[in-house]
Amino acid sequence: MNILVINCGSSSIKYQVIDPEASEPLAAETIERVGGQGKDHAAALAEVLAAVERFSIAAVGHRVVHGGARFHDACLISDAVVEAIEACTVLAPLHNPANLAGIRAARRALPQIPQVAVFDTALHARLPRRARTYALAQELAEELGLRRYGFHGTSHAYVADLAADYLGRPMNELRLVSLHLGNGASACAIEHGHSVETSMGMTPLEGLVMGTRCGDLDPGVVLALIRARGVDDTDRLLNRESGLAGLSGRGNDFRDIEAAAASGDDSARLAIAVFAHRVRKYIGAYAAVMGGLDAVILTGGIGQNSATLRRRVLQRLSFLGLTLDEDRNTDACVERSHPVADVSAEPSRVRTLVVRTDEERHIALATAAIVGGGTEVRQAGPIPIAISARHVHLDRAAMDTLFGSESQLRELKPLAQPGQFAAEQKVALVGPRGRIEGVRVLGPLRRATQVEIARTDEFTLGVDAPIRRSGELSGSAPITLVGPAGTLNLEEGLICARRHIHMTTADAEAYGVRDGDEVEIRLEGGARDLTFGDVLIRVKDSYKLEMHIDTDEANAAEMSRGASGDLSYSPPVGGATAQLQLKRNQVH
Repeated sequence: MNILVINCGSSSIKYQVIDPEASEPLAAETIERVGGQGKDHAAALAEVLAAVERFSIAAVGHRVVHGGARFHDACLISDAVVEAIEACTVLAPLHNPANLAGIRAARRALPQIPQVAVFDTALHARLPRRARTYALAQELAEELGLRRYGFHGTSHAYVADLAADYLGRPMNELRLVSLHLGNGASACAIEHGHSVETSMGMTPLEGLVMGTRCGDLDPGVVLALIRARGVDDTDRLLNRESGLAGLSGRGNDFRDIEAAAASGDDSARLAIAVFAHRVRKYIGAYAAVMGGLDAVILTGGIGQNSATLRRRVLQRLSFLGLTLDEDRNTDACVERSHPVADVSAEPSRVRTLVVRTDEERHIALATAAIVGGGTEVRQAGPIPIAISARHVHLDRAAMDTLFGSESQLRELKPLAQPGQFAAEQKVALVGPRGRIEGVRVLGPLRRATQVEIARTDEFTLGVDAPIRRSGELSGSAPITLVGPAGTLNLEEGLICARRHIHMTTADAEAYGVRDGDEVEIRLEGGARDLTFGDVLIRVKDSYKLEMHIDTDEANAAEMSRGASGDLSYSPPVGGATAQLQLKRNQVH
């Protein structure tokens, strides 16, 4: 399948023809002087189509910078999608209009060919509320769309996938910090396949020092500049005359700045020092956000090519388990044929990987996944819902500590999942801020103790629990359990469980999904219809078909929790059921 990838800017159109099965693009070129006094986008795109007419184009993938809060994944382009992208123009006035010009010209020229929008913001679209929210009056923030969106998502997603493949580990068990370091620069914390923090915010101005952008800045500095220079001049200064260029006084080409620093230029040395310091600060912060770290990825023009900068960024991080091998770092070279270089010292618990990014290839892969068939889930019938209240799973040692040596769980009632039951025993949860009494223990005993709570419980306890699938406890939150026979202090084991659906192999085949897929689910028939994203599919023949959500999620849909208040019933009051609604997420 040949995919035409179009990256349409205000003054140029970059394009590639990519067969996702081939290692090299079939064609690649840039058409300059588009817009303004030059040719318009329709004329420039006509040149592109003439250049690629020798290829059989199956689909067109378009880079779109800003998808706002609506677009979580790549999607087929329709009139409604075009309108939604246009509505995001206020958030990306320099980029989205050019992206739209390319989309409209391509749709007119190729009306029969499916076309897909791939968004720079999509990877970050479901940032946790605590990560995406500015400390502003929320009514004003919602009115003006003032929130953190993040960018460089195509690059971060692509290199994270390559890193997981190289490490031989599934993405859903990795904690990665991805550093896209180039003229534009951003950091991203990717926990178990999802962006949980990123350095760019509502616009690309926030975060790391960049080629010409300032990055993080005290708002008071912005106000002082506006008073002194006016709004338009301040905009120009912060976006085009700051960053490495402003610090060094030598432009934004990092190679020139490094050469000047090597010859003794103090301004160039300061620019590199500030750049590296900011990046290192984000690595430490993101390791803390995720509760640990498995690998750091360096990509982008600077990250891939500057051994000196990598050395400066990664020094003094041995306390995280990250140690750089100087020889490997100096010799690192990444190309399409070998896109990953490990520059870690042995032994180093946290791996350091230089990874060649390829945003065009990511767009092609995302486009192929959308139009290639086999990605639509099937409506095989309603899915019963179980609402999961806070509960505890114990291992043998924890059972002995809390309820006495050789104690046994006493079954109160069976649960829907075969072999599982609510026990008569209960424990108290104790956190730094508060205590929750009467938390039900579920049986049978497990290999590891696990406590599952909702976000509301976090506030009561004063804890910060990561969202994890059951059993993924490394780096999770600490908690204290109190039973009638003793107290157990867990260093990790407290999570907010990911919403998920249990299926048998036959169920998965009927719905057209696989174990580990992520789907979007529409809840219908209750007091409020609602769509949940990032719903994990879990397949095992010992399971029974059932979707699990927690009490906060049920409250958002205004679904009654039932009288027992433990692990409740299926289906819930009102006959509400879940239906698989949208494409499963195969890109991230």
